[in-house]
Amino acid sequence: MAADQAQEQIGEGGGAPGPQAAYQALVARAVVTPDPAQRLAVEKLEILHRRLARWRPDQQKGGLLARLGLGRSREEPPQGLYIYGAVGRGKSMLMDLFFKGAPVTRKRRVHFHAFMQDVHRAIFGHRQMVLTQGAGRVGADPIPVVARQIAAEAALLCFDEFQVTDVADAMILGRLFTALWGAGVVVVATSNRPPRDLYQDGLNRPLFLPFIALLEDTLDVLHLDGAQDWRMARLAGRPVYFSPLGRDATAALDEVFLDLTRGSTAPADVLTVLGHPVTIPRAAYGVARAAFGDLCGMPLGPADFLAVARAYHTLVLDDVPRLGPENRNEAKRFVTLVDALYEARVKLVVAAAAPPDALYPDGDGAFEFQRTASRLHEMQSADYLASGHGGA
Repeated sequence: MAADQAQEQIGEGGGAPGPQAAYQALVARAVVTPDPAQRLAVEKLEILHRRLARWRPDQQKGGLLARLGLGRSREEPPQGLYIYGAVGRGKSMLMDLFFKGAPVTRKRRVHFHAFMQDVHRAIFGHRQMVLTQGAGRVGADPIPVVARQIAAEAALLCFDEFQVTDVADAMILGRLFTALWGAGVVVVATSNRPPRDLYQDGLNRPLFLPFIALLEDTLDVLHLDGAQDWRMARLAGRPVYFSPLGRDATAALDEVFLDLTRGSTAPADVLTVLGHPVTIPRAAYGVARAAFGDLCGMPLGPADFLAVARAYHTLVLDDVPRLGPENRNEAKRFVTLVDALYEARVKLVVAAAAPPDALYPDGDGAFEFQRTASRLHEMQSADYLASGHGGA
């Protein structure tokens, strides 16, 4: 499968420390406040880390030597992990610590929604091959083929925000993951929902229930039930809208971003949307940092901003200018961006040239902008800041 997803990392195994040492280092530097629920999750991730270090995923059962009776069968892969809990409990942070140090050569971390988009593209591509080459040559069923492609690229799959809302996803997940687990792929996932609540009230949900049972039987399910919303605690009592523009506003954004990303170096991130890149200058722990021109000054559309809203729970945005007919295109993109962020309940920390009501003061489009100004006000409220990413 092509590496064509939002918020994806593909890494090589290396000598990075396990999640327990990395977590303890953050606690020692007072970057993270000790949390009993997080410690339990870290212990489970550390156990998995150590098992992965001893695992040899490429010793496949049924290989030539095994069939000749000259080699040993593939060892069973370690049990994966499904961590769920309310927003702000540190799931993304823990996944970061685990993935960076995971001692696996072929590993991949990706937002679950983006992964499923890629799966559907691969299924479509296979069906096109069937039409042109015939089922006898490539096989009529795309699921085993796609699963083999995924397993060839990654022995360890790490999913952020595992959730199922689409009926097309729901109908293929059972067969797809049965094939992935059969191929020895280890899965680690984070979610806001327990497995039993996936695809809640979805169309034909009874057909999805066997997948829930399979997931619960295959993965170690852990509820990260910490009482503290650490993300909200970092934003509580802080302004999230700064104006006017200038050194003080940028410094305030720097401070918020540094705190939310726990001092991470936060390298650039590239989201691939419908075949083209959307570059985020800095990103870490689900927090993105960009300037107005990086997003609204580029020829981006609704699909791009939806991808940004899915990939990050917080956007720190600098240099929003006064808007008007003279920068109509940029203003329209800003409206579309705010709409996407608002619907996904992404937290917006922004530096702008003026308060929301004065950001688009007059001219053609000013009346329509009033709705965006209202949303910018609401996105500063305690209720909005306490809401879960994606509306959960």
